[in-house]
Amino acid sequence: MPTTPRERRRRPGLRRVALIGIDGSGKTTQARRLAEALTAAGRPATYHRNAGGRRWLGRLAQRLGRPDAQRLVGRGGLLAVESVLRWLAIAAALLSCLVTGRTAVMDRYAACQYASIRAHGGQRWERFARAGYRVFPPPQVTFLLAVDPGEAYRRIERRGTDHETMGYLTAAATAYRTLPEYASFVVVDAAGSPDEVTRRIREHLAGWLPEGGPDGAPEVGVVLSDTRRRG
Repeated sequence: MPTTPRERRRRPGLRRVALIGIDGSGKTTQARRLAEALTAAGRPATYHRNAGGRRWLGRLAQRLGRPDAQRLVGRGGLLAVESVLRWLAIAAALLSCLVTGRTAVMDRYAACQYASIRAHGGQRWERFARAGYRVFPPPQVTFLLAVDPGEAYRRIERRGTDHETMGYLTAAATAYRTLPEYASFVVVDAAGSPDEVTRRIREHLAGWLPEGGPDGAPEVGVVLSDTRRRG
């Protein structure tokens, strides 16, 4: 998004960035890279993983002989636990960044909970979730990492730490596209390599960041490239 120096000066500082999307879309990788790159560019940022505990509940369910978390606590119980745990995680992240003045790079945000509720077919729970999450300010930039559910499924299977069904991933992808907030998301094609996705995110953030950091520090795009080489 090309901008002039004057337009960049008029924009408020970048305080909250969220990365959202279905499991396997690369949110965690990109959020960590972005937090590290912003910090290296002289704009201290902190990575926050705002998980809802579904993976942990899934592992607990398997230990107790149940196939998944929903079979353990029921659909309503799963959505309630997930909503509360994610709310607490987001609240802690925002409070931390308010106190420290650092930019909050959010790995998942409120929209992830709304999408989860829709994907689980619990739409009647969404209004309660929205009432609770309304206290949180919206991110200044929300990146929706878009990837085909089939590719996301293959990535999850390769990492081997958890499991998702194709049915759920497909439903979650549809849920994100049907959220009323969808028009405000920056949709990033996440089908390519992590480096390609990083470059796309950097290009979208160019309008929010000055061309050079304090004391001659490189702009964030340069640091992102250096971070990739080091990793």
